[in-house]
Amino acid sequence: MRQYAGFGSAAETNARFRALLDAGQTGLSVAFDLPTQMGLDSDDPLAQGEVGKVGVAVDSIEDMRRLMRGIPLGEVSTSMTINATAAVLLLLYQLVAEEEGVPSDRIRGTVQNDILKEYVARGTYIYPPRPSMRLVTDLFAYCAAELPSWNTISISGYHIREAGSTAAQEVGFTIGNGLAYVDAARHAGLDVDEFAPRLSFFWNGHKDFLEEVAKYRAARRLWARLMRERMGAESPRAWTMRFHAQTAGSTLTAQQPENNIVRTALQAMSAVLGGTQSLHTNSYDEALGLPTEESALIALRTQQIIADETGAADTIDPFAGSWHIEALTDSIEAEAMAIIDDLEAAGGAVAAVAAGLPQQAIEDAAYDTARRLESGEEVIVGVNRFASDDSSGDIPVLKVDPTIEASQVEQLASWKANRDGEAVASGLAAVTDTARGTSNLLYPMREALRVGCTVGEVSSALVEVFGRHRPT
Repeated sequence: MRQYAGFGSAAETNARFRALLDAGQTGLSVAFDLPTQMGLDSDDPLAQGEVGKVGVAVDSIEDMRRLMRGIPLGEVSTSMTINATAAVLLLLYQLVAEEEGVPSDRIRGTVQNDILKEYVARGTYIYPPRPSMRLVTDLFAYCAAELPSWNTISISGYHIREAGSTAAQEVGFTIGNGLAYVDAARHAGLDVDEFAPRLSFFWNGHKDFLEEVAKYRAARRLWARLMRERMGAESPRAWTMRFHAQTAGSTLTAQQPENNIVRTALQAMSAVLGGTQSLHTNSYDEALGLPTEESALIALRTQQIIADETGAADTIDPFAGSWHIEALTDSIEAEAMAIIDDLEAAGGAVAAVAAGLPQQAIEDAAYDTARRLESGEEVIVGVNRFASDDSSGDIPVLKVDPTIEASQVEQLASWKANRDGEAVASGLAAVTDTARGTSNLLYPMREALRVGCTVGEVSSALVEVFGRHRPT
């Protein structure tokens, strides 16, 4: 069970982590703010107005220390929503865990690290696709050697679905991306049977209940087959699709927001019936603002009711044999396979993304959905049917403390003023030199972060060699 608690300051987020652990949560999920995701320090002019707003700001190892202070890092599993700077944040987490004396094989969690879907659906990329793929595979190799219990990537269909894709497109484009990561790792000399068991997926729990159950079943079956037939994996563990699911934020409404509790419960139940191993339930007020402590607790209790009261998690594949579910599963698998074949015909997922092919298909699907909602062909209760004059004005909305940004910038200035300048310069030079070659980048990055380099400085050192991605 996971609930996101990462926004505002590191100290505030740490307090939320502690409260959720006390409430019975078994893992932590942290989203970083947009500047951190984009490789910008909090004092960067481009970060102005965004610090701590949609996630927690982490500029240096000192911020990671504050974020995780008092959290038993050898006992919890931490999932981090981070992609372009995934390697940097993982290294900061490792350094802090080691300072606490946690053995490397006890450092557990997942880093999203799915850069291809950033070009397709989210936009928090920094470097062009090819060097970004190098960072992904360097992280695979680093964790195989240094962090054997860490999940090296969460291949994400969630954001593809949030951008407007259909269920079959979510499966097809996501598995196509997954195959690209596996292929890149193989070409980097990694053994598929060794690294594939550490891969995981991240799916969107959308609103068509039975279609979603079938979607998860189709994705699991398709991945297992393609890993055997196309990627040559021999170990059954390398065929297995381990996945996390999160309920669909795009389905939540500002009108009659209490209805979102029901939507979330049904979406979570479909994920459980489809075989998810990990689950995040959205808070009912997220169409209005960041979740309050009360709404986050309701979301957590929703998971606990499904787990402990319904019996839904006691049976493996409870819909197996249902004519309708089996037919839906076959249909989604066939449509997703056709999408994967189209990606291969375009030169693979990386080439297809660079050409904008998935982006165009998702935009077309999103337009079709908008058209059907506008016409009333597709129903949203409380919005285009069963609407009322009830206002959501009595729903408390969380507001981020506006002084957080100034405080974060002040702390960063103090950090930069009191570190060893020569060690910082040497660390950044080593990162740049390694980027020009072929050695694993995470080792010099770890040393640079250890001596005090910031997220923005390490990212800028890589930009010197890789450049910045500019979409055409």
